[in-house]
Amino acid sequence: MILAGADGRESGVILDNGCGVGEYMTRFAEHTPHIYGLEFDPDHVSSASTQGHKVVQGTSEHLPFSDEAFDLVLSHEVLEHVEDDWAALEEIVRVLRTPKSESSGGGRLILFVPNRCYPFETHGIYLRGRYHFGNIPLVNYLPRRFRDRLAPHVRVYTRGDLERVFHGLPIKIIHTTRIFGAYDNIIARWPSAGKLLRTLLQALEATPLRIFGLSHFWVIERIG
Repeated sequence: MILAGADGRESGVILDNGCGVGEYMTRFAEHTPHIYGLEFDPDHVSSASTQGHKVVQGTSEHLPFSDEAFDLVLSHEVLEHVEDDWAALEEIVRVLRTPKSESSGGGRLILFVPNRCYPFETHGIYLRGRYHFGNIPLVNYLPRRFRDRLAPHVRVYTRGDLERVFHGLPIKIIHTTRIFGAYDNIIARWPSAGKLLRTLLQALEATPLRIFGLSHFWVIERIG
């Protein structure tokens, strides 16, 4: 899915924005030596660096890279955590290269963010001053002002939310869909049942029921 969205740009210069400990960087290194990471957590920066990855500490709203530095940016479940999501996207678009000619495309962003229609809030909630970890059902279906009181630490997005946050940026939308997860945690505890669940849910991605998927998957291309 990511490579299809990259459409050949995986062999260019890549930024993993919010790279964690470098799992995706390791995979991209199979396609290009020019892979860089940005990570907020200093412990994750250290872990990724010890694996030989080129990682800098920073925030998405202030990327320490020059204009048009990258052919491809991956942002996997990061945008929901930043202080200012519009500023973060503006920065990502800034570091994507512009089209080299009328016939060639610009740099691309591969974006994953939480889908508000997913029946569970996967980041836990705050209730009566205490944090409750886990997958909490139906929280994201509450009116926004109530939902955000329970989960002020993370955003969720509708399609309209994403369209608004991209509005005014020099981009075009290449592809959008919703996807279900890999459910590795469930598989680790209940292998057979977990794999069956994953198979069934991922089959829904080919149906209108993908609207209830875990995440939005968008491919964005810079046009100017």
